[in-house]
Amino acid sequence: MDPIILASQSPRRKQLLQWAEVPFEVIVHDTDESYPPDLPTEEVPIHIARAKALAVHQTLSPKDQKERIVVAADTVVVLKGNIIGKPKDREDALSILSKLQGREHQVITGVCVKKGSKEKVFADLTRVLFHPLTNAQLAYYVDQYQPYDKAGAYAIQEWIGVIGVQSITGDYYNVMGLPVSRVIKVLEELD
Repeated sequence: MDPIILASQSPRRKQLLQWAEVPFEVIVHDTDESYPPDLPTEEVPIHIARAKALAVHQTLSPKDQKERIVVAADTVVVLKGNIIGKPKDREDALSILSKLQGREHQVITGVCVKKGSKEKVFADLTRVLFHPLTNAQLAYYVDQYQPYDKAGAYAIQEWIGVIGVQSITGDYYNVMGLPVSRVIKVLEELD
C-alpha cells in the first residue's frame, strides 16, 4: 500500500495507524470546524472530517489528487444528545467529567476517505459508561493529564480510562479517535 495522507495532527490517530502498520504521512490544513446548527448530532463529525479531507486534498498537485488517499477524522462526545467539546480550562474539564460519571455517553468518530473524485464517509459510535469517580480522582486526572485537547475532557487510554470505565459497547479504538478496522476496510475498497 502506498502511504496515505493523514489529515490530522492527533498523536492518537498516528499511533493507531502505526499499530495497524498502515504507511502514512501527515499533512494538515487549517479548517473551519463549525457546522450548521440544525445538523443531526451523528452527522457533525462526518461534516468536519469531510471539511478536513477536502482542505488537504485541495492543496495537493493534480496528480496527487488522483493517486493519493486522504484520511480525515473528527471525534465528538455526546451526552443526552448534546455535543461536549474540548474543555476551556481546568474548571470546565472537571465540570465535563463530573457530568459523565455514572452515565452512559456516546463517542462518535466521523471519517472521510478521499481519493480523486471518490469519497467514502461514515461515522462509528461507541457507548461508554464510567463508574462514579470521586472529586479527588477527577481533580487528580485533570491535574496530572491536562486533557484540554480532548473532546469530553478525557482519553480512554489514560489513567481515567483504566480505573474509571465500567463498560464499553463498540470499538475501543473509536474512542481513542479512529475506528481503525473500519478505516482499513474502506482503504482496501478504494485502493
